[in-house]
Amino acid sequence: MTADRTGHWQPPPRPEWLARVNEEGRGMDIASLVPLQPDELLETARRNTGLSDFGTEEWREPFEVLVKALEEEAELNLFGRLMTRSDLLIWLQERLQIEDAFRAHPEIEGEAIEAPVFIVGQPRSGTSILFEMLSQDAQFGAPMNWEIMFPCPPPEAATYRDDPRIAQAQHLLTQWHRVAPTFLSMHELGATIPNECKVAMNCTFVSDNLTGVFQVPSYYAWLMKADLTYPYAYYRRMLQLLQWRNPRRHWLLKSPSHIWSLPTLFKVFPDARIVYTHRDPIKTQASVTNLLGTIYWMRSDKPFDAAAFERVFQPESIAVGMNLVIDQIERGEIPRAQIHDFQFAELIARPVEAVRSLYERAGLSWSSGAQAAMEAYLAHKPQGKHGAHRYSVGEREQIERDRRHYARYQRFHGVPNEV
Repeated sequence: MTADRTGHWQPPPRPEWLARVNEEGRGMDIASLVPLQPDELLETARRNTGLSDFGTEEWREPFEVLVKALEEEAELNLFGRLMTRSDLLIWLQERLQIEDAFRAHPEIEGEAIEAPVFIVGQPRSGTSILFEMLSQDAQFGAPMNWEIMFPCPPPEAATYRDDPRIAQAQHLLTQWHRVAPTFLSMHELGATIPNECKVAMNCTFVSDNLTGVFQVPSYYAWLMKADLTYPYAYYRRMLQLLQWRNPRRHWLLKSPSHIWSLPTLFKVFPDARIVYTHRDPIKTQASVTNLLGTIYWMRSDKPFDAAAFERVFQPESIAVGMNLVIDQIERGEIPRAQIHDFQFAELIARPVEAVRSLYERAGLSWSSGAQAAMEAYLAHKPQGKHGAHRYSVGEREQIERDRRHYARYQRFHGVPNEV
């Protein structure tokens, strides 16, 4: 498998078992065998749960736009359709169960979400490793993959570590590694690994995580014009549900894409503390090409079209997001005192020391227990544990041209060059 920083990407060979399954599907009417039709999906979700109330209607339009794009644009293969139908039903059933829980227990609305910590930054800038390190600190509660996928009935403290839903989530999540073995070198998935806000927002159907799983340009175009207040508010509601019977002192949350919507984040979470990770954009751009190409390849034989997602791949568009945050800080639209910069280079060179320095700057309490837990975590997850993630950053002339777009960002946040 090869990738470069311009979005050109060559897929790896598929595992033999998967290639054979998809090849068998070529002679079948897979759209009829594995239907992705809005009304049928809704009826199946109702039948599976015995519930009928999906909540307020903000999710309906994006759901229909997404499903239409999946049929017309994503070019899903047989196993890709199976994975996608499973996901859509999980998200729909999740909505039904969340609404049922709030209806049965209106006191959940009174749960306070106090001073959550959000990790944001460019994709591949160290947000995941920092997220997992900080999640070792007992003062934080990070949403685990299993409870994001299956939040109902609401998790309880007594059974949080051995809930039977963990095994089901583990099988579905590690399926990604079996479908695309090279994905494991880029990102490890597991039921008890914390996951991102945008993944939890899947059930709102207003999430850029969906554009990172499927090549659906029409949905992407719809999303770029959407009001994001709804998915953030619904996410807050989900956090209330998850902490109701399993209290968290402070939520630890993460998604690189929050940098595009910080004013909305602060509107919904006004006392949020932001940890903004930084890395040489030349490196992050090449790495994210490889990641997204592999994810799309899990479900579709469609050639990878980086041009359809310019916000992720084009230096000019990437710089817009970086400079947007700077503009919002300088205009006072977001509170600078609640935004704390964190350098990827320092995380790699001196991880525990870099995190302790972050705590001091952010006014977080540091403990010997947190330090020991982070050191133990790092000892069991050395860099390259699951193989090297290799990619090309391009030619010198192109790098120099691109770096001009990133000059303001690197200067404002003190981001060093890696190449």
